[in-house]
Amino acid sequence: MKKIRLRAIEPEDLELLYKIENDVRLWNVGATNVPYSRYTLHDYIANSADDIYADKQLRMIVEDREDKTVGIVDLMNFSPQHLRAETGIVILDAERRKGYATEALNALCDYASRVLHLHQLYGVVGKDNQAALALYEKAGFARQETLKEWLFDGKKYTDAVLMQRFL
Repeated sequence: MKKIRLRAIEPEDLELLYKIENDVRLWNVGATNVPYSRYTLHDYIANSADDIYADKQLRMIVEDREDKTVGIVDLMNFSPQHLRAETGIVILDAERRKGYATEALNALCDYASRVLHLHQLYGVVGKDNQAALALYEKAGFARQETLKEWLFDGKKYTDAVLMQRFL
């Protein structure tokens, strides 16, 4: 039985998005290191076409069986020429270790293949983030390369691992 479902972002998700985007603990694993205002995020939600070809990214909310929000998944850095995208996933602290991340990443891969007809997905994971590396491997991603000094936490650079899955 499925534990989660993916759905489009709604205006009601503004506070969740605000919380996730402004969580400094996540900045060293993502592509940003600046806070986002509610206005900027509201504008993003309002103006997103929910079309990966128009936006070059797609964000979806992860909900449990009771329609409670447990996280968010992303496809970003979409290349229409090469039919690939980078993945991102955040499961809320209180909802971790319940199998949501594995099911959400698998659902994202299924959606990318079945609906978007992408050829491959990839993730960039800090080499010391054993939980994320295990998650990607469990979802069928393979370790490809080590990216030297790829991530910067404000104090030091760390290596990252390129994880890749063909769909």
